[in-house]
Amino acid sequence: MERRDHGGCGKEKEYMGLINVVGTGPGGVEHITPEALDCLKKSDVIIGYSTYLELISPFIEGKKVLSSAMMQEVDRCIRAFEEADDGATVSIVSGGDPGIYAMAGLIYEIAVERDSDVDIHIVPGIAAVNGCAARLGAPLMHDFAAISLSDLLTPWEVIEKRLDAAASADFVIAIYNPKSKKRKDHIVKARDIVSQHRSGKTPVGIVTAATRGHEEIHVTTLDDMDMDKINMQSTVIIGNSKTFSWKGKLITPRGYSDKYRLTK
Repeated sequence: MERRDHGGCGKEKEYMGLINVVGTGPGGVEHITPEALDCLKKSDVIIGYSTYLELISPFIEGKKVLSSAMMQEVDRCIRAFEEADDGATVSIVSGGDPGIYAMAGLIYEIAVERDSDVDIHIVPGIAAVNGCAARLGAPLMHDFAAISLSDLLTPWEVIEKRLDAAASADFVIAIYNPKSKKRKDHIVKARDIVSQHRSGKTPVGIVTAATRGHEEIHVTTLDDMDMDKINMQSTVIIGNSKTFSWKGKLITPRGYSDKYRLTK
């Protein structure tokens, strides 16, 4: 059977099952895209991490729901293929965007291993870095790098090299997975690496649980980062040499003021 990009949320009768990899955004239901909601509506089976499924519970009532704990991504994806092989339309749910540190890549890796004929449809969502940047103002207006501090799948030595390279090149740096119960010191090490290339007064934004009911926003500096304000639900955005703070917001100039007069 010819494999193809489905381009829609519901399977067509002549084809096998369909897996929608659905990004549900940073957390608040108002940030879920219409396409994502349509896919959830048309799916027979919903699969996801239990915390993410709780956030979208109003939209998956009456569906076959398969939830699991953190660290069981491979099992969830394999189950999605098993359900789709039986002809079901499946939505496997990712927080944020499924193509950024999430489920899209793993689904395709498993599809390759299985030589699967199941259709795969990726549904983009608002990524954590977008949601957090909006809360902070405009910190990503110039070149930036996103770096995860999770060394579960990537050796810490590689992460250190990436931090050093991004900091030395003056990228704004968005840090994902900054801290967990087992990784309390990685964010401290990351701050120290960046500090080798940046002033201690460099603005830093810490956004935890963006768009959710317990959202917290802290604007600080590289020297004054409060590590107790950071957890696994946080995204940390470290400004570049041009980033400044104003009225509790972070702004990274694009360079307009160098070419244009911004007032009349």
